[in-house]
Amino acid sequence: MQVATKDATYNFAKKFSNYKDFYTLHNNLIFSKLGLGTFNKEPYKEENYVFHYIEGVKEAVKSGINLIDTASNYRYGQSEKEIGIALKELMDEKSIKREELIICSKGGFIQLDYPFPENPYEWINENIIKTKLANKDDIELDQHCLTADFIEWSFEKSLKNLGVEAIDIYFLHNPEMQLLKLGYNKFLKRIESIFKRFEKMADKGLIKYYGVATWNGFTNDKRSKELMNLEDLVNIAKKVGGEEHRFKYIQTPFNIGKTSIYTMPTQSVNNEECTLLQAAYRLGIGVISSSSLLQMNLFKKSFKPETGYLLDSKMVLKNDIQLALQFVRSTPGLVSSLFASKVPVHIKENLEITKIKATPRSNYDLMYRV
Repeated sequence: MQVATKDATYNFAKKFSNYKDFYTLHNNLIFSKLGLGTFNKEPYKEENYVFHYIEGVKEAVKSGINLIDTASNYRYGQSEKEIGIALKELMDEKSIKREELIICSKGGFIQLDYPFPENPYEWINENIIKTKLANKDDIELDQHCLTADFIEWSFEKSLKNLGVEAIDIYFLHNPEMQLLKLGYNKFLKRIESIFKRFEKMADKGLIKYYGVATWNGFTNDKRSKELMNLEDLVNIAKKVGGEEHRFKYIQTPFNIGKTSIYTMPTQSVNNEECTLLQAAYRLGIGVISSSSLLQMNLFKKSFKPETGYLLDSKMVLKNDIQLALQFVRSTPGLVSSLFASKVPVHIKENLEITKIKATPRSNYDLMYRV
């Protein structure tokens, strides 16, 4: 099976040797510090299908990004399909090798086909319940399912959509959606069954690593009944996969306006309170951050001049979007940070941050006082 390799990802990074602080080694893979995401909200709107990510993906890869992230439900599978088209075109023209790219997808949400079925409930009944992928009680809010059979089925659809033999990191998508209904102990049992399936899929070479992608699942208030403790998930992975388990990554939001993973002690490891980033480091889990631009909601007013100076004292960067990406790219403990863009020229503008080094830790920590 073709998956990312250390040598190939290293060779990819060497093509961009003029970039500053833009590549990092984690689990024997070289990651670009920015990855391309392909989420667009409100997938049921027709306007979500009059554009595509094909040229954006190609521009990102040609400009030095080797981490591509998607999910089975993003635009009901269209995002995955467009990544697949872009990858085929890049490989056909010999611009890239599959092993140079780190491809991520996710399963958990029900991905209705596009064009949309006339009756979504009938579609779910025919494709999921009658095929015994899940029972009606396993489906939350008519959109999320947390059974191992459904997750593997979603994964197989993702493989076909992407046109690849294997996925480098496969995430369980927003499992916290089912925490309230299941209760924590039953929830962990459900996670165990899925992790066990992931380990079998990894044994077959279908995935290299697996993980959990959340919105607030790791950063909810400690009194919340929708908070997951990362140490519990790692212990499950050890139980089903041993010390060499393949649970290696989590994905969680982080940006200049949403800094909980760096500042709030929502986790505990060995009964000691800590932030999510601290917990991940102690447990050997890589953190890939999402929502770097908060779906452009960070820019309703201009950043303070002090923010720009702390992030880029040489004043090379030209706009707040670049500053926001410089912020996440400079965060200690992050493997990579995702941003979504479908416009090639915007991707090139965002990668202007490669002309300068990451913000020094001393300046970075001052950001939290500005």
